Amino acid sequence: MSIIKNISVRDARFPLKPGAGSDAIHRDPVYSYAVTRLEDDSGHHGTGLAFTLGEGNQLVCQAAEFYARHLIGRDLEDLMSGFGSWQRRMADEQQFRWLGPHKGVVQLALASVTNACWDLWARKRELPLWRHLLDLAPEQVIATLDFSYLEDELTPDQALAILRQHHPTRRDRESVIQAGYPGYDTSVGWFNYPDEQVRENCRRAIAAGFSALKLKVGSADPGRDIRRAQLVRETAGSAARIMLDANQQWTLPQALEVCQRLGSINPFWIEEPTHPDDVHGHRVLAEAIKPVRLALGEHVPNRIVFKNYLQSGCAGFIQVDAVRVAGVSEFLVVSLLSRKFGVPVVPHVGDMGQLHQHLVLFNHIALNQEQVFLEHIPHLREHFIHPAQVRGGFYVTPQEAGSSCDLKEAGA
Repeated sequence: MSIIKNISVRDARFPLKPGAGSDAIHRDPVYSYAVTRLEDDSGHHGTGLAFTLGEGNQLVCQAAEFYARHLIGRDLEDLMSGFGSWQRRMADEQQFRWLGPHKGVVQLALASVTNACWDLWARKRELPLWRHLLDLAPEQVIATLDFSYLEDELTPDQALAILRQHHPTRRDRESVIQAGYPGYDTSVGWFNYPDEQVRENCRRAIAAGFSALKLKVGSADPGRDIRRAQLVRETAGSAARIMLDANQQWTLPQALEVCQRLGSINPFWIEEPTHPDDVHGHRVLAEAIKPVRLALGEHVPNRIVFKNYLQSGCAGFIQVDAVRVAGVSEFLVVSLLSRKFGVPVVPHVGDMGQLHQHLVLFNHIALNQEQVFLEHIPHLREHFIHPAQVRGGFYVTPQEAGSSCDLKEAGA
């Protein structure tokens, strides 16, 4: 048995260097985590994170503490054996429902607590999270997930069939554990970086082994975006994959105009071109700019909206974020749903390569999802006890128990 005995929640904020993390909407972000810590009666602990950009992080912490209190006295194995049911009850908690449902502060709080549960479970098994997930029987994985409101597209039985279908061929894909999962570099092209810094960052990233880079766009003057995109293409070369990210800045008419012009540099995708709730607008845009594909999901809060995007056929890449939706469990549901629709999952990582470096391994090995790449932003690595390691453009597979999300103590 493993009885959850103590809970605590910490508001952790980290100012960035000038220009770092900037995009068309967020000009001076403060990278922040709502950190949930669970401790059991044997001395094991689990750490869960939700990610924000500063002000309001304390609200997420308060909501996470509310959820976490429900876990005191619960046996971990019993909890995780039916975690999907527990998560649905918490997501529908009547005290919080009008604050969501399934979005905003309360959803971020549920992510923090959910991720702490998964971390504790993997640590109790003395396994890195990716290995723990792969060691679970398909039926055990399904029991941790909430499929409510997805039944028109994906039932638990259908999800179980997907896991069973790809189980016999896992060995064909396990080479990724030794080779590492490919990464791409977002830090080359922050919005507030001057052109020369972008150019130098591109050179440095290519020299470090990255073959894919991302540039922030969404300027008031589209000409600036076109010029900088061409700069990145010229510096990185024709073989590099270049992604362009507008961070929801454009209206649909603006996106239709600018994305057509940006197509000249042959982008691998255009990310978050307009408002994240406008599914129909994304469908119109996706049709207009073919064969360039759209990537979206950083600000999609739950599996139901992801279902709508997949049903619309406009998403070329799904960027579900385990510190934005309701944690690891909802990330896995969206991954299964995406697998059914044949759309690759490329997580929005922020600095959460810490967690997603585990989840992409499960997606590739267990679900036979396409191995694309994983975003890399190293700005907070100094604050983690086990920071993600990237060598030659590839994530080194983590070996420590848990999800690699332990932060150093303040001042350490």
